Amino acid sequence: MNEALKRLEREMAVEGLDALLITDPKHVYYLTGFASNPHERFLGLLLSRGEEPVLIVPALDAESAHASSTVSKIVTHSDTDDPYSLLKNHLGSKLGKLGIEKEHVSVARFELLSKAAPADSFADIGPLLRRMRAIKSPGEIERMEHAAKLVEEVLRQGLAHVKEGVSEIELVAELEYLMKKLGAAGPSFDTMVLSGPNTALPHGVPGRRLIAPGDLLMFDLGVFADGYASDITRTFAVGQADSELVRIYDTVLAANEAGIAAAKAGASYGSVDQAARAVIEEAGYGSYFVHRVGHGLGMDTHEYPSLHGLNGDIMESGNVFTVEPGIYVPGLGGVRIEDEVLVTEGGARTLTQFPKGWTVLEL
Repeated sequence: MNEALKRLEREMAVEGLDALLITDPKHVYYLTGFASNPHERFLGLLLSRGEEPVLIVPALDAESAHASSTVSKIVTHSDTDDPYSLLKNHLGSKLGKLGIEKEHVSVARFELLSKAAPADSFADIGPLLRRMRAIKSPGEIERMEHAAKLVEEVLRQGLAHVKEGVSEIELVAELEYLMKKLGAAGPSFDTMVLSGPNTALPHGVPGRRLIAPGDLLMFDLGVFADGYASDITRTFAVGQADSELVRIYDTVLAANEAGIAAAKAGASYGSVDQAARAVIEEAGYGSYFVHRVGHGLGMDTHEYPSLHGLNGDIMESGNVFTVEPGIYVPGLGGVRIEDEVLVTEGGARTLTQFPKGWTVLEL
């Protein structure tokens, strides 16, 4: 049994859980090493106290499950089988407290589960799994560093395609082609390339607007690699830019660095947002910073924690999250600079290393 499963088994005893059923494919991967997309088919990891874990997978995934899972007891079901009968066989007819992921289990599946394995009560184990995932192991950090380096190479090569007359959506296509070409599983979210006044839209949608001299050009992109996500934002000038845009850029860069400097074990997540926001407010752009400063990162692009100013939860060594302050002025343009940050015993270090000083792209 791997360390994550051992920890989960210990937590089961603390919480008084007789059994756990894990059905989110990402959590199955996290706990067993087996990655799959079962689509509508049933996938589940069953842990009963004092018993060997059981991995229930569709029959067509049997070979890959045996090859990659650290759980040796694997049960398969065909498309004509009832997977809930397998659960009943392993859980028995009477159960005390069963842990499930309430955010992942649909009402329809819960009704089937309740009939197959009636329990006295059901507990939500989502918060427990989120806490576990928030502290990355050395192996996870290594995979995240790889994903960060990969997306930075995508960005570096993608910049060569910036020229007058190319559209935002064409640059998106080039970047996503490079992701696959360089070895990523794919983008970790919808790749964003915004230009000119569109950069004032924090979640703008790339379109047919053509890149022109004087624009700001914002790239927000990430990849999945080895099951882990990367996420980076860089903003560039295309030729000579308005002097206020230069001032905005300098302010956002200072806020990004202040947020990173505030990241350390023992401090609150909210202090990172507060440090970055103070820089922007002092410069007079506080009303144009309209989102939290960052979010957790790992197997999901957005996961616990949420780095807003009121989050009093305490950072621990091994946490990974983004620091991405931004200023967005309608009609003028916007700047966002985003890095991935790893909390360490001595402070923090960035997993993203792409240069972030003011950079002018010549067409």
